[in-house]
Amino acid sequence: MRIGGSFLFAAILSLSFGGPLANAADRPVQVCVRDQDGRAITDATIELENKPPQPVAFDSQGCATLIISADARVRVTRAGFTSVSRTLAPGAKQTIVLAVAGDQQEVEVTARTPLALDASANSVRTMSAKQMLEAPGFTLDDRLRQVAGFQLFRRTSSWVANPTSQGTSLSGLGSTAASRTLVLSDQVPLNDAYGGWIHWNEIPALAVRDVEVMRGGASDLYGSNAIGGVINITPVTPRRFGYALDLSGASEGTSNLNGLVTGAKEKWAALAAATLFRTDGYILTAPEVRGPVDVAANVHSQSGRVELRRSWGEDNGIFLRGNLLNEARNNGTRLQKNGTRIWRYVAGSNWETRNAGRFLVRFHGTEQKYRQSFSAINAARTFERLTALHFDPSQQIGGVAQWARSYRTVTLVAGGEVLDSRGTDLEVRSEVSTSARQRDEGVYAELLWQPENWSFAVSSRFDHFGSFDARQSGGVPPALPNISEHVFDPRIGVVREMTRWLSLTASGFRAFRAPTMNELYRQFQVGQQITLANPTLKSERATGVEAGTLLHGGRLDSVRLGYFWTQVNRPVASITLLSTPTSTLFQRQNLGQLTSQGVTAEWEMRTAGFLTLTGGYQYAHSTVTKSQTDPALVGKWTPEVPRNSASLQIRMEQAKLGVLSVDLHTSGQQFDDSANQFRLAGYAQINLYAERSIGRRFSVYGSVQNLLDRPVQAGWTPLLTLGAPRIVLVGVRLH
Repeated sequence: MRIGGSFLFAAILSLSFGGPLANAADRPVQVCVRDQDGRAITDATIELENKPPQPVAFDSQGCATLIISADARVRVTRAGFTSVSRTLAPGAKQTIVLAVAGDQQEVEVTARTPLALDASANSVRTMSAKQMLEAPGFTLDDRLRQVAGFQLFRRTSSWVANPTSQGTSLSGLGSTAASRTLVLSDQVPLNDAYGGWIHWNEIPALAVRDVEVMRGGASDLYGSNAIGGVINITPVTPRRFGYALDLSGASEGTSNLNGLVTGAKEKWAALAAATLFRTDGYILTAPEVRGPVDVAANVHSQSGRVELRRSWGEDNGIFLRGNLLNEARNNGTRLQKNGTRIWRYVAGSNWETRNAGRFLVRFHGTEQKYRQSFSAINAARTFERLTALHFDPSQQIGGVAQWARSYRTVTLVAGGEVLDSRGTDLEVRSEVSTSARQRDEGVYAELLWQPENWSFAVSSRFDHFGSFDARQSGGVPPALPNISEHVFDPRIGVVREMTRWLSLTASGFRAFRAPTMNELYRQFQVGQQITLANPTLKSERATGVEAGTLLHGGRLDSVRLGYFWTQVNRPVASITLLSTPTSTLFQRQNLGQLTSQGVTAEWEMRTAGFLTLTGGYQYAHSTVTKSQTDPALVGKWTPEVPRNSASLQIRMEQAKLGVLSVDLHTSGQQFDDSANQFRLAGYAQINLYAERSIGRRFSVYGSVQNLLDRPVQAGWTPLLTLGAPRIVLVGVRLH
């Protein structure tokens, strides 16, 4: 086992947001959090007025001690329950009772759609900051694998995978290099401007408050890419002085440093955060086929964020935010490398008036530099030569405006969005340069009506998408046509509260995904798989329905069961043109149709005061149902989509003993190509996490990923590549 050498005994130091010193006028108060049945809630979040959320050490009775000033006001929240705000008096023990979300009547619109469990027919899973801390993995995509049905284009993690293989799949729809799921943060899309993939380490880890995963088509409000759903990353908002530090080391020469500083004075607040991650990685190619050219895939990355905010009133304010990602990767051989540098900037404002409603405005831009090299390798994998070197600069600017207003049981939402992207692919060795421009303009509206025991949501969006000014210099310039499409995507959802504990949901939708510049104009390579571009691609169009039940109460914090059916017309897929034992040639084409249908189940329950069970399961029957270009593909499995996938977390916590969490994850077989020639076997993994507090501010912890060190078949490129081996991490925290 190799431990990252320069990072404090390969350990983690984590300091809570609270800062080291309490004001002399502060006093302790004990707060106990209960549900309506009187059971202890030990993982709530307590937010002091004008201060950021902070982790709180609850005992097995759901009680925690806070240091507060006189008559401080707190807000207590937990996923699946309504939030409670209350003014506390120092010295007295106080009990706060949280009601299940099904009892909530008022809808708070904080984004383009209400995501409360009872307010929407969408299937939503929220992962809190605490859950992400305890989840296995180094990067956000690793931690999101606890969500039923979530997976990347391939089984490798983003800490060793080429960015072009980090598209995201939900609801069994699969992905190509581009993601069929929209990832955004504070209304700003994070999908790569040129290729549509996701840079999972772009946001510093301690700047993330929580993550919401909404499954099902959502183009009615979010536009392109939201065929499979939306992943919303909620950022930390600075409200007072505080800091956090997280320093870790692990096997495979891995080290990770996270830091956060916030400050506030009167109506001004600021934030600075950073993540420094590096790993020596591991050799992806399976031992039986690797050769001298194979070296460890690895990444060295740095991300940083600064934010300045000016507030007036409780929820009104303006802000400026800047984010930087810089990373360098080795993709598994000495010559196959890539690097990314992304500058992202956001300016925005939220304000509310008594009569006119709530308003939200965001202006954002991105400047990106991306480079990647490709090589050819002989059959014995003893020799490698450079075949291509690409530079892909891109720029993106956009804006979002939204209005929301509630009238008793009716909530209205309306807004508009513009996204303009420009990109260039320069192949240095051949001196061929291809540039293009894309623009997406959309307007949307939603009406949410909540009469007694019912919730009706009707929404729709109209988009105009265009890809134009495409031109090539060098070589023999091909004809690069302009693309112009108009898309209308409606959605309707219904929720019926049958009893205090049981709700029924149903929805129907249409959605779309526009082809990226990478798919239209750029040839790329993963391993020895070469994929050709196709400038005539059209957008993917999807139609779907969902139905489900939500059960909460008693010992069941929440149980959601759902059925989904989604049909995607003209899906972009990589079609095999030529295959040899050492290489495969693909081209992106619009297939006729793929259909995904199945069921999901998610649950969170407390079988005892100290024991929590959280898990999910997805069965997805996803196949090609039409194919004009190759009828033999009809009936084949959608690439990268297993029939069965499941996760289970068993979490035990005692105030005197600490936390022990066992994570079980399994996925059935899947295929790595559209012709179903390359089968990836199913797998099961066990991960462990343990934490022990020492005093009020100090704790030690450790984790083991892939405890049994079972090999995971990650891809056929066309040689077999493997997922991560056993990874051991140890650390300390200071709160």
